[in-house]
Amino acid sequence: MKIRLVSVILILLMATLVSGCMAINDESYSQSGDSVDMGYEEIYDGSSARKVTVTGGGVDHGGAESGSVERRTITTVDMTIQVNNAAEAVNMISDMALAAGGYVSGSSVYDSYYSGSDSSKEGYVTVRIPESAYPSFLDEVEELGEVTRKSVNAQDVTEEYIDVNARLDNLKRQETRLQEILDMAGTVEEVLSVEKELERVRGEIESLTGRLNYLEDRIEYTTINIRVTEPRPIAHSWGIRDAVSESVRGFISTVNAMIVLVGYLLPLLIVLVVLGGGLVVIGRRLRR
Repeated sequence: MKIRLVSVILILLMATLVSGCMAINDESYSQSGDSVDMGYEEIYDGSSARKVTVTGGGVDHGGAESGSVERRTITTVDMTIQVNNAAEAVNMISDMALAAGGYVSGSSVYDSYYSGSDSSKEGYVTVRIPESAYPSFLDEVEELGEVTRKSVNAQDVTEEYIDVNARLDNLKRQETRLQEILDMAGTVEEVLSVEKELERVRGEIESLTGRLNYLEDRIEYTTINIRVTEPRPIAHSWGIRDAVSESVRGFISTVNAMIVLVGYLLPLLIVLVVLGGGLVVIGRRLRR
């Protein structure tokens, strides 16, 4: 009975692994030629010498066969905008993010010092906006002031997304088979062995599920990092403050030079005083 049960376990696990590998290979084949984000590129399928057109949506095999893979991209936007009031602008951007169906993941406003007592406000705000709504959201933000820097980065995670889904499906099939085998187990040793394997599979399922949820969140919501600045204040000193600063620095430099000079001359002065005193004493004795 034990040998028969072990044989059944091995056969079921091998069947599950083979079906899982076939699923991953099918997914990989469906996106094997899909490697460009935008535009068109003509390549040739070596197996049939037919031209293959790679587009943003998938692969077109000359009309006879066609397949498409939905692009999965993680978009991140970094921009700097100059406004008259940084604190007010940060609050407005936060309200605009909520109105667009997104949320604020972090914000701050602080004083930025330039020289002397001159300062102005600066701020940072990071928002998450639905992928479909972020272009119009950026247009609204740009109307708040002058955009001095802007960059958009789109990371293609299509291959990883497909791979994680395929592995997750394979592990779920393994979990179902192992549960069936566990119900067939007749001894404590067999139960413990199957439960150990079942625990490992469920741990991998939890890990891949977490990764898939992370990818879906990053794909669904665009991350936008916005730095808000104010114009730098203009100092009206007409050069007086600079002149005073230069004179103070010059005085300090002169004092430092005099201290250094005294440090060099002091040993020489001591030697001269000692020699002069000695000569005076010797002269007085000779006169006597």
